[in-house]
Amino acid sequence: MNLGIRGHDIEKNCLEELVKEIERKGLKSVQLALNKSLDYINTDLGNLTPGLAHYVGSTFRKHGIQIAVLGCYINMIHPDKVERRKGLERFKEHIRYARDFGCSIVGTETGNVNAEIFYTTENFKEEPFQEVVESVRELVEEAEKFGVIVGIEAGVNHPIYSPKVMRRLLDDVNSNNLQVIFDPVNLLRIDNYTKQEEIFKEAFDLFGDEIVILHAKDFIVEGDMLKPAAVGKGLLDYDLVMTLIKEKKPFINVLMEDTQEPFIDESVNFLREKYNQG
Repeated sequence: MNLGIRGHDIEKNCLEELVKEIERKGLKSVQLALNKSLDYINTDLGNLTPGLAHYVGSTFRKHGIQIAVLGCYINMIHPDKVERRKGLERFKEHIRYARDFGCSIVGTETGNVNAEIFYTTENFKEEPFQEVVESVRELVEEAEKFGVIVGIEAGVNHPIYSPKVMRRLLDDVNSNNLQVIFDPVNLLRIDNYTKQEEIFKEAFDLFGDEIVILHAKDFIVEGDMLKPAAVGKGLLDYDLVMTLIKEKKPFINVLMEDTQEPFIDESVNFLREKYNQG
């Protein structure tokens, strides 16, 4: 099982400590958000260089850890066009230097009609979808120049909120440089979380070929809301998820999210057991 973690879910003071801790836990890959895991280095727009990227990438490689995804989560339809442009240019900068990090995927969700990301059905209208298509097409055109994959993650807080809408985005952009980061929890709401088998199988039927990363997290129900939980501490049907990925995506990068100490080791063991049972 190719198991990793989101870098900023591990609290460490510097890159070398982060890498050693990931290695110590027996993990083999990481989703790295530069501005979160390396917040002591200026990685703002305009500050990335091949030298910095090589330093970061080689530090992980020395310890046998793959940078599976460069996380560059932006609001690609930000209502402020200046802020939207900054986000798009930052993502494109990540694309240009991805090869120096030793990484082939730059990932994001699709934003929100509001400046802040939260659930609103306004995201589900046609205009936000078309704006997402425009932004994703621009990012993919850059990615095609550098041989990099744009990884898009669906979620109910975003315009790409369901398997069907993800399929529509893939068809409209129509490029092999656009692929899917599959986060099962992101597709769930209080009114559909009991339909996990239907939703996840639909996702694999519609775009299973294009899934390049699996995010592993969990959730619990509190009142009328779904709340994050450490992997294995919630209600996600991991028996189903592991069966789907073993059949369709052997050795896919499985990256844990929203799982922090003191639960990381327990969650790692949980995922490995579920994978071996599936």
